[in-house]
Amino acid sequence: MQLDKLVHFHKALGDATRIRIIILLKNGPLHGLAIADRLGLRPPTITHHISKLRDTGMVYARREKNTIYFHLDERKLSFMASAIMRLGEVSEMTEKEFSLTEKEKQTIVNNFVAKDGKLKQIPSQLKKKLVILAYFVRNFEIGKVYDEKEVNEYIKSFHEDYATIRREWIMQQFMYRENNRYELNPVEMWPVTFNE
Repeated sequence: MQLDKLVHFHKALGDATRIRIIILLKNGPLHGLAIADRLGLRPPTITHHISKLRDTGMVYARREKNTIYFHLDERKLSFMASAIMRLGEVSEMTEKEFSLTEKEKQTIVNNFVAKDGKLKQIPSQLKKKLVILAYFVRNFEIGKVYDEKEVNEYIKSFHEDYATIRREWIMQQFMYRENNRYELNPVEMWPVTFNE
């Protein structure tokens, strides 16, 4: 999960009306007029607030005949609400579990990366794979957004299977993808870091 999504989620909750809507929806789905009536607000105001909650995925809509009902996605709400407590856990657990020194990481790189900078093969062992992924992903700039073609071209410069490497960067939390645009996650979210 990228920090921007987490910030967006908490900003959406930073409004008393939205929290009241969530409380109402916790008891079951409601249509917009019912929410407006219960909160004593105008329907356009409810539409605005529901839109903010829908953007985060906490609330979704279902049409029944001519009426749109809003539902609370409690699972998503719970996951996002607890995400801030999980930040950094993965990288701390992974580093402790593998307890790799920088020298050991460099040895892994030397074993899997040829002198010309090409990746000989993607390691099958997770700890080695994470080191290799960290080694290559560090060439992206933090804060810069890359399109998929740029990411593919970079990966092709060291390995032919760009789809697998790209997918692993996302799955292992090195990068974040949305609408075929890629951005590095903060280093604190990486399962392994690589320092030369």
